[in-house]
Amino acid sequence: MAPSSPSAQPISADSHAVEGPEVFDGLADRFGDEAPRIVHPEGKAEHIVIPARKGPGVNVGIMALAATRLDREGPLERKPGHKPGTGTVEDPEIRAYLDGGYAAMRPGLVDGARRGEDQDVDGIAAEFLYPGFFPMFGLKNVELLVALQQNYNDWLHRFCAASKGRLHGIAALPVQDPEAATKELERVIGLGYRGVILPSNAPKGRRYCDEEYDPLWSRAQEARVPISFHVGCFSHIPAWLRESSGRDPITIYAGTSSLIHDTLVELMCRGVCKRFPELQFVVAEFNAGWIAHWLERADQGWQREFAKDPSGPAVEPVAEIWKRQFHATIEDDQPALRTRDLIGEDRLMWGSDYPHTDSTWPCSADVLDEMFTDCPASTRAAITRDNVARLYRL
Repeated sequence: MAPSSPSAQPISADSHAVEGPEVFDGLADRFGDEAPRIVHPEGKAEHIVIPARKGPGVNVGIMALAATRLDREGPLERKPGHKPGTGTVEDPEIRAYLDGGYAAMRPGLVDGARRGEDQDVDGIAAEFLYPGFFPMFGLKNVELLVALQQNYNDWLHRFCAASKGRLHGIAALPVQDPEAATKELERVIGLGYRGVILPSNAPKGRRYCDEEYDPLWSRAQEARVPISFHVGCFSHIPAWLRESSGRDPITIYAGTSSLIHDTLVELMCRGVCKRFPELQFVVAEFNAGWIAHWLERADQGWQREFAKDPSGPAVEPVAEIWKRQFHATIEDDQPALRTRDLIGEDRLMWGSDYPHTDSTWPCSADVLDEMFTDCPASTRAAITRDNVARLYRL
């Protein structure tokens, strides 16, 4: 059972918004067919489409499928300590969202004032919201990208404000224009945002260790605003990943953590963390069971590089950089718990991922009970609540 006291209930460090139509207001008038917009084909759910791309777009229902689980006729299938099964597109409750769109959704997905109803079902106190429409990070027209993310940040601010403190937004920054990103950071700080999200990879032709990003890192450090990188939020699809499209999709999914490795090296080994030692980063929804092994390999790789060319940056223990400046979110990742002494217990934060398919909702309380069976109460409190509260100064 979920804890009865709100002060003891978990806080999800990684949940999601379902972008409302207002996010796209005015963009088509300014940018034409390059701009995303909501279309509502007769008899179908709303889709977010970009006409210039000629594709079907994103069905808004696909961003909210975990919310269909209370509508299932039978019990949810779930392994102990793990999230419920995904269901299939043939399930009637899932079809209702894919066909019905916004009108079919639980009220808390379209109205921030009612999101607490969904939190209460799951026994949690609050959520930090990341985007649901991931393509907002990869638009090639930079002026359009800046305008879209400003729209999104304004909409998310209103959505969260309606929750009376139970929702906290993570604002998006347009790093394709470093100066615009720094300007938008300043603006969202003024709106009261406590965290921001950047694409999980630097824009094409750039690296996050480039000096042009130093003003962004400096201001975020000064304001104590953590920088997040969320799975699936690309500035562009890397060439090596496009070339991997013919691989088995299970192989690609199982190797998701590799999508953040370049960014981690740019930050840890190429000077960013050394120049900004108080800046905090969040690796969101990549899970964390892989991190202990990766830190050792990165450390060895850096040592090998320095041995060949001592004129480069002096080696710093990568695990120490991680434990000083990085956090990772987990859902039902038990390997992360078993290696928490290597990762740092204070560097792990639980998230429900609601309302995405990978979510633990509406079974989060039971999942957490089962996950933390062999852990001290202090470990559960830290990972499910205390760490996120400290990081975002709640």
